[in-house]
Amino acid sequence: MNALGAGAPDGGAGRDPPDQARLGQLAGEQAALRRVATLVARGEPPEAVFAAVAEEVGRLLSVDLVTMGRRYEPGRTVTTVATWGPAAKSFPVGSRWPLEGHNLGTLVFETGRPARMDRYADSVSGPPGAAIREAAIRSVVGTPVIVEGRLWGMIFAGSTLEQPLPPDAEARLASFTELVATAVANAESRAALALVAEEQAALRRVATLVARGAPPEEVFASVTAEVGRVLSADLAGMTRYEPDGAHTVVGAWGFSDAFPVPRRTRLSHGGRNVTSLVFETGRPARIDDYADGSGPASDLARELGVRTSVGVPISVEGRLWGAMLVGYRRALLPADAEAQLARFSELVATAIANTESRAALARLAEEQAALRRVATLVAQGVPPVEIFSAVSDEVAGLFGANAGVLRFEHDGPAVVFVGVSKTFDLPVGTRWEFQPGMPSAEVYRTGRSARVDAMDWSPASGPAAAGARRLGIVSNVGSPVVVEGRLWGAMVIASTDELLPAGTEGRLEKFTELLATAIANAESRSDLAASRRRIVAASDEARRRIERDLHDGTQQRLVSLGLAARAAEADVRAGRGDPGAYLARIAAGLADAAAELQELSRGIHPAVLSEGGLGPALRTLARRSAVPVDLEVTANARCPEPVEVAAYYVASEALANAMKHAQASRVEMSLATRDGSLLLSVRDDGVGGADPARGSGLAGLADRVEALGGSIRLHSAAGAGTHITVDLPLEYELAQGAR
Repeated sequence: MNALGAGAPDGGAGRDPPDQARLGQLAGEQAALRRVATLVARGEPPEAVFAAVAEEVGRLLSVDLVTMGRRYEPGRTVTTVATWGPAAKSFPVGSRWPLEGHNLGTLVFETGRPARMDRYADSVSGPPGAAIREAAIRSVVGTPVIVEGRLWGMIFAGSTLEQPLPPDAEARLASFTELVATAVANAESRAALALVAEEQAALRRVATLVARGAPPEEVFASVTAEVGRVLSADLAGMTRYEPDGAHTVVGAWGFSDAFPVPRRTRLSHGGRNVTSLVFETGRPARIDDYADGSGPASDLARELGVRTSVGVPISVEGRLWGAMLVGYRRALLPADAEAQLARFSELVATAIANTESRAALARLAEEQAALRRVATLVAQGVPPVEIFSAVSDEVAGLFGANAGVLRFEHDGPAVVFVGVSKTFDLPVGTRWEFQPGMPSAEVYRTGRSARVDAMDWSPASGPAAAGARRLGIVSNVGSPVVVEGRLWGAMVIASTDELLPAGTEGRLEKFTELLATAIANAESRSDLAASRRRIVAASDEARRRIERDLHDGTQQRLVSLGLAARAAEADVRAGRGDPGAYLARIAAGLADAAAELQELSRGIHPAVLSEGGLGPALRTLARRSAVPVDLEVTANARCPEPVEVAAYYVASEALANAMKHAQASRVEMSLATRDGSLLLSVRDDGVGGADPARGSGLAGLADRVEALGGSIRLHSAAGAGTHITVDLPLEYELAQGAR
């Protein structure tokens, strides 16, 4: 029995005695694995599991260094999350190592499989090389940590001894990497659940604010705080992109008072930073290290100690409104920060759209009410100066800014303030010559609305620049006032607080249209009053002339004839004189008086015009003219009497002016009908320069023509003769009834 059982105390024929050292090693390894598994099952934090695994592996393998590294893909780096051993000081927790060069970390991460390297201090290269040589590590092994199919990190064990690590070192490490992977997966699962719950709660709180119609400022402040806490950020912010190429901070939150970013902080675009990248691309963006950033936003980030940042766009109804961002003082960014931010940005976009919709409705109602009030003033015929002030006040109230009405002066050119709002510290009558930076100058140049934002007035000179500096103007919009086709002036809005909103130009143009109507109405009333005064004056002058002609001519002749008749009567009774001779003289005097009356009546209404019509009357004028007249008449049919009389007097006045003032040698006159109108043209080759305002007699004729619904045009450039054209509607009754 003993002979048969020799060498097989366990009864296994031919088996070697068990290796007591190996059994002890397995027992120790199983005990270590049980201790780690207990930590994992208890749900201990990953950091505690990592530290325990490093220590257990180090003691089991009797090595000088054990490290555990987590892979960080965006920067191809490894971050040390646990370390153990005498050489651990060269690889402190939190240190980062780029995955480059020839070393164990690069090999494991590139292949995804276990690896070993002997004589490591002699062959290692890349960033870890100096630390490896300082620790005198000679033999190393490493195994990957795979979490749910992805390469999460690695465990590294190194020895300072010359002999290589045991052949089974990789397998023994692998037993621990499985527990590490389970611990990481469990921790990430719990963290993800907690994060989802926290995020959902935050989203619900924000959604409640949005549904309640809270003011945008309250929503912005709440969202930035919720985002900062959910993403464990050091800084959260929201920025709005402005039309002038800048962006304004509308919400800010800091983990501590070390990040005092006030609302309404304005920064210009440009450089490499999150806000500029989002603006340029319209997509999420991240900065891994602001040491490499540039531009004003990067300068602010470095000033605040922010190292990394991520931002997502806020799009409102298809347009890029702004951006939401978070910043960290540490190096690592959450992998799904963009997705988390995007969920909040959607709520912000909804809040902004709702607010803008409500604001647009309220603004429209206020605007319509203001327009109705102004339109009422216009319809009542209120003097323009009162309307200018009223419109300025209405516009200032709508936009929360200063407003004024400007009239253009073409000699200069310049503008004169003819109306200002009560908020505008500028007197009516102020005159400014055009300067760069004045929207009214651009309106004058183009005839279109113009905007000037963020103008630096400090180096400029002149009254306009001094006024802008004194008033603190930061945003200007001007819209043209066009009266019956001519550029009369402009209406301007000047903000001293913030940029005027987009669309200000279009809203302002609604008020300038009413201004133009008021000015046109006032000018029409003024022109009508002037026309009436001219008609009254012409009528009075005509009556005085007839009275004078009758008194000085016919009346005196008739008085003389009466005296002669009484003298003849006395002589005949006394038997003196020849009655026949007396009667002959009286008859001759009566004939002369009748001739004078006929001549006088011809001046009032020529007989040839009544008897023969306009064509023969114009031929008579041409024959009597001292200046040769080339007359062409193609309109032979009779026209309404007022039309013929108006055309006759225009022709008569034009010929009189050609003889008296124009020094003309020839006159061309034509009369025709076309498209229901009578067309009269009188052109001379005189000196030109005729001006109805200087008493040429044409102003009264223009009143007569326009009273019939016609038009009269005068072209009389100096040295180029004078050309008068008249267009009179033949349907006079219709024109008269339309007035």
